[in-house]
Amino acid sequence: MERRFDLPEPDTFTRAYWEAAAEGRLLIRRCRACGRAHHYPREFCPHCWSEDVIWEPASGRATLYTWSVVHRNDLPPFAERTPYVAAVVDLAEGPRMMTEVVGAEELSAGVELEVVFRAGVPVFRVAPGAATG
Repeated sequence: MERRFDLPEPDTFTRAYWEAAAEGRLLIRRCRACGRAHHYPREFCPHCWSEDVIWEPASGRATLYTWSVVHRNDLPPFAERTPYVAAVVDLAEGPRMMTEVVGAEELSAGVELEVVFRAGVPVFRVAPGAATG
């Protein structure tokens, strides 16, 4: 069986995140000590190092920070998906997240995005009514 590089391998800690994503919900972590949200999921706050962090639903809204169109990737199954848009987005809750932007022909920094899910993995698309150029 060929290894898939586009699907997560949940562990005990990240299982809640991936189960929520499979249900079409995006979760982030929030520190109860300093109040700041963070992503990628960690067992401690990267801002104040507190271990008093909880899962919290995210709105699914984001703005595009930067992106790159990938034209070549030999890892399966990415070769069939090229070209695709690898991106970094700023979630409405504050954290920055690496992702993919799907279904967009034109992009610009700061464009409003919304989360969608592909095979249980959060990706983003341009929000309805958002200007891209």
